[in-house]
Amino acid sequence: MPTRILPAVGDADAVRSLTTLLSQLPDAEPVAPVADSTQLVDTLARLAAESIDELPEVVVVHERIGPVPALELIRDVALRFPAVGVILVTSDASPGLFQAAMDYGARGLVALPLHYEELASRVNAVAQWSMGVRRHLGAGGDVFSGVGGTVVAVSGAKGGVGTTLTAVQLALAAQASGRGTALLDMDLQTGDIAAYLDIQFRRSVVDLATINDITPRVLADAVFRHDTGVSLLLAPGDGERGEEVTDRAARHIVSALRSRYEVVVIDCGAQLTGASAAAVEMADTALLVTTPDVVAVRGAKRTVRMWDRLQIRKAEETTIVVNRYSRGTEIQPALIQRITGTGIASTAIPANFKELQAAVDAGRMHELDSKGSVKQALWALAGELGLVKGTEGAVQRRGGRARGGDRTAALTFRRRKELGR
Repeated sequence: MPTRILPAVGDADAVRSLTTLLSQLPDAEPVAPVADSTQLVDTLARLAAESIDELPEVVVVHERIGPVPALELIRDVALRFPAVGVILVTSDASPGLFQAAMDYGARGLVALPLHYEELASRVNAVAQWSMGVRRHLGAGGDVFSGVGGTVVAVSGAKGGVGTTLTAVQLALAAQASGRGTALLDMDLQTGDIAAYLDIQFRRSVVDLATINDITPRVLADAVFRHDTGVSLLLAPGDGERGEEVTDRAARHIVSALRSRYEVVVIDCGAQLTGASAAAVEMADTALLVTTPDVVAVRGAKRTVRMWDRLQIRKAEETTIVVNRYSRGTEIQPALIQRITGTGIASTAIPANFKELQAAVDAGRMHELDSKGSVKQALWALAGELGLVKGTEGAVQRRGGRARGGDRTAALTFRRRKELGR
């Protein structure tokens, strides 16, 4: 049986060199190379959705792949497609990098410039490992075969526009429909999810910040299982500790949650940090909540432009959610869409704080009246975004204009700041 090899190389010269050597390997079947990290993950996800057997045995990742750094990409592939063996091609063959590559999930390392014998030996060993894993697991029966859970990042155009309310209700709607759901509070300094859901907690997202290998048991120890069934990973009680969650740690945490839950909702707050930038970048859908007033809409436009400048997310891959909407407001959703250049959710959240006040004051947002217009609209939004399963316990999905399914990979926020100086 031929060994299917998928090269992931961004440099044109390196593509020609690598594909030429791979085509000379015995029993090798190189497939069309991919040019960046997003294309690689999307390709593997599409193949896995058809069948585990459609996945290549070997993926060869070049050190200059982008926009996501090579080691971060290897970790993502290893977490989501564990029966695929990854080889890193690099000019730095030092013991330190070799150890780092192994820690991130690579099965081998090949030094540049490429040599036929070394490449052939490594590809053969990794292919044998991959096939052995698949046989051991019964042709992939226990291998995670999907594209991963759906990740939705909810950010605010400014403080006080309803970001946390939206995130909490989206998670509750997804869980009520029968989908395993995690709610991550990435508003690291001022996160209020715990207060909204009336819980006391000991562990937070900070407890995972320094862990490179977040196993299911480690993750289970850090999350709080709410009475509604939603798994909560909360912001630290001491806001200054939020600095411990770097962009790299955020990537690891989001990847771990994605691999364990069908839906992951992230409250990113209104302030952009390295961690929240990574969350927005990795999300399948990025929501930006605004209210229909001049100050908030200006904030939404400013945020969208900043995301675009930092290559976190393009405007057309962002979906605006209008909160506190009424027919009498001068600024209507269509105008907000034109101003920001984003997508716009078909479902707008009505202005009715009186309906919310008792639940907000009691810190029991999960007990919001199901007949209330605000909750119905938020759960309709969950249906529009495809977060609910069927119609049981949630609103049936609508054919709205929400967009943002493609993840735009990019360099880390902190590195961009350094480059911009």
